[in-house]
This record gives sequence, structure tokens and C-alpha cells, in this order.
Amino acid sequence: MPRTKTKTKEGDDPELIREWSLPVEATLGSAVRVKGILQEIRSRLPPAVRKSLDMQSSGLTLVMPEISKTAFRATSSMVSDALREISGLPIIPREIEDILGITASERKRWLEDGRLPSAGTRTVRLQGRARRITFHIFDPRVVEDLLDRGAVEEWREEDAAAKAENRKRAAYQAKLTRSLKRKENVKAADPIADDAATGLSGWEEFGSEGLLR
Repeated sequence: MPRTKTKTKEGDDPELIREWSLPVEATLGSAVRVKGILQEIRSRLPPAVRKSLDMQSSGLTLVMPEISKTAFRATSSMVSDALREISGLPIIPREIEDILGITASERKRWLEDGRLPSAGTRTVRLQGRARRITFHIFDPRVVEDLLDRGAVEEWREEDAAAKAENRKRAAYQAKLTRSLKRKENVKAADPIADDAATGLSGWEEFGSEGLLR
């Protein structure tokens, strides 16, 4: 609920202040998400007043000099209009990492294997640079569902089980490779002994009579 008030400090000019609390369905309990919302709203304001809007723990605050009443009213209206649709604002990578408590490598892995659904991509130009970057964005309602049902812990358990199975498979393969290598070495050193080991009937007698010499 937005609130407007005038604040005066000794020795300072009077200030106009308006505050907006952000709903949990918009922030999903993330301070990083609050900052992202601030940056998004600022981008929709005229450059001259962007820094007048700042963030607090769970919302936004607009502070302007009392002499700027017209600009204050206009800016307040723009902020209020923008906040009406803020719950549907796509979630960017650093926000989803904070909301779900995951690492960048987990986000990339689960995105690649399809467990973390992408809502598309966005391309932006880095501030003050010509270089552009493209990254995946995420549907806030999908992320909220993942958070509510504890999907991250489930995925981590699945990954741990898969890692253990891969280690077991790799160990077996290594053992099999060593066994085959030993047999090859024995065969190279004594072909007769190797063939005798196969259990061929009468082979020892055949070899002892010198018929292979």
C-alpha cells in the first residue's frame, strides 16, 4: 500500500516521500529480486528522476524536494502504474539463484537437462559498453511452485544418486579394463599357458610332445 508524506529535517529543505510495499508474490522473499524490480521501474522513469526512487527492505521509496510537487505526482503515478504488473515480471538468473538458494552451476545444469524450465531469453547491452549479452529468463509463477514444493532438494538428491551410480560404473569399467589388460599380458608372454587356461582338453599333452616346435 503506497503512502505519501512530507518530511522536514532541521537545516534541510522539506521532502516529499512516498513508499510502496511489494507483495511476497512479486519479491518471492528475495532482496535481489527487490533490487531487480527497482532497476526495472527506474528504467521506465525519466532519467532526471530515476535516482529519486530507491529500495528499502521490502519495498520502494520515492523521495523528492517539496518544490518538485508536480514532478513528484507524475513520478508517483508512473511507479504505481508499473507496479500493477510487477508480479509477472520475468525472473533473471541472479534472482532465481537467490530465490531458490542455488549456485550458478546448478542453474545451468538443471536448465540444460530441462528440469528448470526457461520462459525464453532476453538480450541486453551492458551499461557503458557496446557488448550485448543474452540470458534465460524464468516465469515467476513456475519459480514460486518450485520453491513451494522443495524441488531443489529433490533435484540435489537425484544428482547425488546419479553421481554415485556413475562412480560405481566407472569403477567397474576400470576393473574390467585392468582384467583384460592382465590377460593380454599373459597371452603375450606365454601363448600356450593362455590357451591352456581356457580348459581345452589334451592341450598340455599336445604341447609337451613338442608338436608345436
